Amino acid sequence: MHISVLLDEVIDGLNLHDDSVVVDATLGYAGHSSEILKRIKRGCLYGIDQDGEAISHSKRQLSSIGDNFVLIKTNFINMKEQLAIHGVVEVDAILFDLGVSSPQLDTASRGFSYHQDARLDMRMNQDDETLDIFSAYEVVNNYSKEELTDIFFRYGEEKFSRQIADKIVTYRRNKPITTTLELVEIIKSAVPEKIKCQKHPAKKVFQAIRIEVNHELDILEESLQEALSLLAINGRLAVITFHSLEDRIVKNLFKKASSIDNVVKGMPLDKIPVKYLPKFKLVNNKAITPSAVELSKNNRAHSAKLRIIERIR
Repeated sequence: MHISVLLDEVIDGLNLHDDSVVVDATLGYAGHSSEILKRIKRGCLYGIDQDGEAISHSKRQLSSIGDNFVLIKTNFINMKEQLAIHGVVEVDAILFDLGVSSPQLDTASRGFSYHQDARLDMRMNQDDETLDIFSAYEVVNNYSKEELTDIFFRYGEEKFSRQIADKIVTYRRNKPITTTLELVEIIKSAVPEKIKCQKHPAKKVFQAIRIEVNHELDILEESLQEALSLLAINGRLAVITFHSLEDRIVKNLFKKASSIDNVVKGMPLDKIPVKYLPKFKLVNNKAITPSAVELSKNNRAHSAKLRIIERIR
């Protein structure tokens, strides 16, 4: 079962109105979108996801609430271009929920989970029919020790990156690594016993591989920039992140967008020309995190952080 993270906080933060035009850039299984649609009876919801299964499920889910929605199967990097095709150049609210949805994690065949056995995959878009399909299998079996070490450290912040990469390269000399639990056992063999007791030793490595396979960080900042450019006056952008790399990108981008231009730093505020004033303001200075009540119901929410920014001119 999929439980939407920070649902009440997102709905409050987006400042929705009956006629709002809203984009859910990471539709998933329509948890947030279902609540959004209930609140915009005269507005319109545009849901974006590259996962065909998520699109199909969400269509059924949202149809039980209303018909004022459009679902677009694409990566959110294409959001602005796809909205323009539908005649939309300005919106009132945009949501990014950057977590992997529970059905994706729980469906063993997707290869995201380090608890269930499946072929190494981790593609968000499983409808890719190209001959050269790039998945977790290619990363694990074809990347050099140096490349594996780099992505485990950079995208997973894994302290034992080099040791894990070394074990992977040694193991695959005899046979390819084909399944998730096969990889988990290799990772376990590379880390100290005390680490295994503290947390699942494969968590950070699986995160890093997933980010690499789906180019997640490469496209995030550009997509957020486009999202900001789509906002109408008083429009809001809300972003939920689940690890420090994503949150750092969002935090730095929001800080820059809501700050006075460096050219006029130190000048009295009433003397600064309007063109140098920020077009955005932070709705929350500190990231919003799940309550103790939510954490007791949904363990997957524990690392979530929500940041919201509003266009003011």
